[in-house]
Amino acid sequence: MEQIESQPSTGWRVYLEKKVLIMLALGFSSGLPLLLVFGTLSFWLREAQVSRADIGFFSWVALAYGFKWVWSPLIDRFPVPILSRLLGRRRGWMVFAQLMIICSLCGMAFSDPQSHLYELAIFAVIVAFSSASQDIVIDAYRIEMATERLQAALAAAYMTGYRLAMIMAGAGTLAFASLLGDDKNYDAIGWQHAYFIMAGFMLVGVITALCIHEPKANLKQDLDQEAKIRQRFLQRGWSPRRAKISAWFYTAAVMPFQDFFARYGKHALLILALIGTYRLTDVVMGVMANAFYVDMGFTKMDVASISKVFGVIMTLIGAGFGGILVNKYGTLRILALGAILAIITNLLFVVFTYVGNNVGMLALVISADNLASGIGTAAFITYISSLTNVAFSATQYALFSSIMLLFPKFLAGFSGVFVDHFGYNWFFFATSMLGVPVLVLIYLVNKHVKTTFSS
Repeated sequence: MEQIESQPSTGWRVYLEKKVLIMLALGFSSGLPLLLVFGTLSFWLREAQVSRADIGFFSWVALAYGFKWVWSPLIDRFPVPILSRLLGRRRGWMVFAQLMIICSLCGMAFSDPQSHLYELAIFAVIVAFSSASQDIVIDAYRIEMATERLQAALAAAYMTGYRLAMIMAGAGTLAFASLLGDDKNYDAIGWQHAYFIMAGFMLVGVITALCIHEPKANLKQDLDQEAKIRQRFLQRGWSPRRAKISAWFYTAAVMPFQDFFARYGKHALLILALIGTYRLTDVVMGVMANAFYVDMGFTKMDVASISKVFGVIMTLIGAGFGGILVNKYGTLRILALGAILAIITNLLFVVFTYVGNNVGMLALVISADNLASGIGTAAFITYISSLTNVAFSATQYALFSSIMLLFPKFLAGFSGVFVDHFGYNWFFFATSMLGVPVLVLIYLVNKHVKTTFSS
C-alpha cells in the first residue's frame, strides 16, 4: 500500500485525483453485469413470455454474489496463470474476470430464451460468477491502492460508477433493444444486439485495468504469519506438504472469520443478521419490478426514457446526499433512513398497481427507488467497510458483501410464485414489510455494538 501521497487535495478537489477517477471507471465495470443477470434479464424473459415463476427462479443465478466469500481466499492469495505474471496479482485477476464477463455476455446474446432458455441460464451463471470475482479483486484493490485519507472518496467514486453502470445496464440495454428491434413486441434480434453492446462497454474496465499500476501490497506480514503456522504444524509431526497446505488454508480462510468473531464476540451474529437482511426489501422487489412494467403495458423505451433522465439524476443525488448525511449524522442513523425509504418506495409500487399505466407514476417510483437506493447504499458500504480488518480486506469484505445478498437473492427466487398466487399489490406490500425487522436490528446493533461508526 502506498504510504505517501504528495500534495493532498481538499474538499471537492479530492474527486479529481487520479486514484478517485480510476475507481469511478472500475465501479462502472463492476456495476454493469449485475442487472444483465437480474432486473434487465427479467424484462427480457417476461417479454419473451417466460412465466413469472420461472423468472423468479431464474434470479437464483445471481446467488453467485452471495457465495463469493468461498473462493475469495483463492483470489486473494493465488496468481492467475500468465496474466498475473504479466500484470500483477490484482490486475491479472481483474482482467481475467472482465474477459470472462465479456465472453459470457456474448453467449447470452446468442441464446434466445424462447428456444435456448437453459443455455441462457448457463451463460448467466458464468456472468454472475465472473462478476462476483471481479468485485472481490476490485474491492481489495480499492483498499490497497491508497491510504485512509482517500478511502471515503474512493468508495464514493466507486459507488457513483457502479450506479451509473446499472443505469446503462438497465435503461441503456432497454433502449438499444428497442432501437435495434421492435419496441412494442418481442424481438430477439434487438436483445441480441443490446447484450453485445453491453459486452463492449465492459472494455471500460479492461482498458482501465491495463493502464493502472499494481498496488504495492505488503505480503511479507502474510507470509511470515503463514510460516509461523506451518512451523507449528510441523512440530506436531505433520508432513511438510500437509503443513504447508493447512497453514495456507488456515491463514487465508480461517483467520479472517476468526478475527471478526474475536473482535465482536457474541454480537457478531447480530451484525451478520443486519447485513444479511438490510437489502431484503429492494432485492426481492427488484426481480419482479421489470416484469411488472411489462405486464402494465409499458414498452422498453418507456422504461428506458424515464430511467435515463430521472434514474441518473436521482442516483447521483442519492449517492452524494447519502455520503453527506453519513458524515453529518453517523452511519447507523442513515442506515435506518435508507431502510425507511425502501419501505416507502415499495408502498408506492402498491399504489402504482391501482393507478395503472401512467408515465407520471412510473417516473415517480423510478425516481424514489433510485434516491432511496443511493442513500441506503452509501451508508451500507460505509458500515461494512468499517467492520473490515485491513489485514484480511479481500476475504472479510467478500464475506460481508456476500451475506448482504445471499438470503435476499434466495428469497427473491420465489417472488414469481408469490405474484402468481396473490398478485402484484400484495407482493409489493409484503416486500415493504420485510424492512420492519431491519429497523429492529439497526436499533439493537446501535444499542449493543459500539464502534466508531455507530454514532
